[in-house]
Amino acid sequence: ATLSLVISKKGEQDIPGLTDDSRPRRLGPKRASNIRKLFNLEKKDDVRNFVVRRELSEKKKKAPKIQRLVTPAMLQRKRYF
Repeated sequence: ATLSLVISKKGEQDIPGLTDDSRPRRLGPKRASNIRKLFNLEKKDDVRNFVVRRELSEKKKKAPKIQRLVTPAMLQRKRYF
């Protein structure tokens, strides 16, 4: 059997393993405008430097492919078609 619980109000003491530690969000935003919103960036700032990367091992890191990123190649396709 499984239980689906939602903590609505925090009590006086912490519940061990549940409310005593805070975990960061595992994944960051993938869309360019949402990355800009998260880090308060301007339009001219390079979004690729601010992508939230996830560590796989000590040597490897993983980052999402940024969606809606304005690149020179994308602008060239827009002019051509």
